[in-house]
Amino acid sequence: MKEEILNKIHQGDSLEFMRGLPDKCIDLVLTDPPYGLGDRLSDGGGKLKNTPMAVLYRDTDWVDVVPSEEVFAEMFRVSKNQIICGGNYFNLPPTRGFICWDKKQHMPTLSACEYIWTSFDCPAKIISCTSTDLNRKHPTQKPVYLMQKLIQKFSKEGEIILDCYMGSGTTAIAAKMLGRNFIGVEKEQKYVDIANQRIAELDTQPSIF
Repeated sequence: MKEEILNKIHQGDSLEFMRGLPDKCIDLVLTDPPYGLGDRLSDGGGKLKNTPMAVLYRDTDWVDVVPSEEVFAEMFRVSKNQIICGGNYFNLPPTRGFICWDKKQHMPTLSACEYIWTSFDCPAKIISCTSTDLNRKHPTQKPVYLMQKLIQKFSKEGEIILDCYMGSGTTAIAAKMLGRNFIGVEKEQKYVDIANQRIAELDTQPSIF
């Protein structure tokens, strides 16, 4: 892997970026592609219309369109293993080693859990952590804790993690905290800037080790 593309957020189209990578050069794709839910992310009534996610969704140009089959084919080509959040929205193979993310919330109008598809042949697991306390920078931002748990379980120190829908940089932050190399790809410059700022802030924090 060329050193100049490691541990950076690259602005551009994820499909075009992956087309430039050799076969199986990535240890793990860990990504959260758009689910194609459209206005269902922001059209809740009452108190839900002003949740951080709904407000961010309405105020951004981010487009919630499901990636093409070619994008998923490239993910599988360039990587040895894959973890794809919201796997039930995509045409993916059957898997034994899926993850159920328990969101620890019980409002009937919000999802209590999320299905995370993995390529690993292992027992299915549950990861419990809330997303309601996030300082959101992106409509579909995931908790750092969730990405840390996935990276800890399914990769080793020094390996390369690719997130081809990087958003606000959570995967990169979790990877950096755990001693993994990361590559992020994000189409919108706004989120590239946010991700780089979050990573820079991480560099200024004292280590807990």
